[in-house]
Amino acid sequence: MTLKHLLKLFSDNNCRKVYIKRLSPNDNSKNQVYFGGSFDVLNILPITEISTDDEGDWKRTRFKTKLDFSWIDHEGKLITAPEAQLILYPKYPEVRFSGFLKGAKGAPSELMVNRINQRLLFLGVSAEGKIIGHVVSPESEISNEFDSLKDLNDIGVFKEITLQGELIQLDSKKKLIEELKRIHQLGWIDSKRLDKNRNILPCVSSNCGGYTLEAELGITPNGYSEPDFLGWEVKQFAVKDFKKYNSSVVTLMTPEPTDGFYVDSGIESFIRKYGYKDKLGREARLNFGGIHKFGSIHETTKLKLVIEGFDTGTKKIIDTGGFIGLIDARENIAASWSFSSLLKHWNTKHANACYVPSLIRKDEKLYPFSKQQYYYGNNIMLGSSTDFSLFLNQVESGVIYYDPGIKLELAIDGERKQNIKRRSQFRIKSGNLITLYKKNEVIDISQT
Repeated sequence: MTLKHLLKLFSDNNCRKVYIKRLSPNDNSKNQVYFGGSFDVLNILPITEISTDDEGDWKRTRFKTKLDFSWIDHEGKLITAPEAQLILYPKYPEVRFSGFLKGAKGAPSELMVNRINQRLLFLGVSAEGKIIGHVVSPESEISNEFDSLKDLNDIGVFKEITLQGELIQLDSKKKLIEELKRIHQLGWIDSKRLDKNRNILPCVSSNCGGYTLEAELGITPNGYSEPDFLGWEVKQFAVKDFKKYNSSVVTLMTPEPTDGFYVDSGIESFIRKYGYKDKLGREARLNFGGIHKFGSIHETTKLKLVIEGFDTGTKKIIDTGGFIGLIDARENIAASWSFSSLLKHWNTKHANACYVPSLIRKDEKLYPFSKQQYYYGNNIMLGSSTDFSLFLNQVESGVIYYDPGIKLELAIDGERKQNIKRRSQFRIKSGNLITLYKKNEVIDISQT
């Protein structure tokens, strides 16, 4: 089989990215396959769940993740590997791939059991979040062809190939910059969004800045939250002036709490216990909001943001059962987010991230299709290679903070029904985004 044929098999299974690792003799089913000395691999391989390992001597010192993994043979037949998983060791840290042969009849056992040096492991990632694997010997034609490829991106221990159909797109970063420059030069763009069939629809909500940019890039909604554009996650954030793009606030993620009073008693009880009357005097409304920073007691909610299970000296997770939480004066946990849940949220779509500033204007006289428009800025920030420990470190330093927008609107007879808004937000100033990526740069696309 040729490399072109293999890439076509990946493309036929809707894979846009293929990651390749040269295997050492120790990379086998007995010793597991080494996937790197950090959790970066979670940025590129979709996982179905993360759990703590509660068995034996490893209790609470490692994570396990399930994978939707199959091998593919040279005829394109998929062989499901139901026990495939990643094991994450925060202590070192490192990630290993295991269980890839269990229950997988027809899998490439000969190549993955034996200690053969310089095998090539190919991992294709599909738009639906499936991982498809293929391994070849060092003497194969595919291995020889791969050695002749130049200018492939390095992602941790992997080389990266971006596919457009069965063709290799070598420079996805260059293509992204070209597209964002085109969009910047368009000036004001009518607010819009795409549906799953790529039809253009009007958009009038407060979060249309992201939808409009995605529509211009041709990004449609999908079931699996894969990176948006050729492997790049594209996020826009509102600014008042393009020259002050470093001073805006960016919402990094909005995960619901996994434990604490919030979960045990429900959000309504949580708001009634820890919330407060609307400060603008709006009738029959309770709010829970405000900036909560690590180690500080919030003036209104009286809750303190804490981290359990993270060593701030070594910057490592020391307890996989740890969490970020809000505690009250009696040290009761009001709400908390487990490391395992946050780890999945954070590493989804963060291998390569692009942050784009935007302006908004609203005018009743604008073109009837939309009464609001967006203009996307010239200074963009590109970040790659992140790790959950970077996120935790910036929470501990106060750079990332919890800034919820939660409310309870009580029922008013004859006027409205009771309404609850859930909005748990972890946010950061745009100028601090560079602290979350090992590689980052700000580019003025108008000068490219």
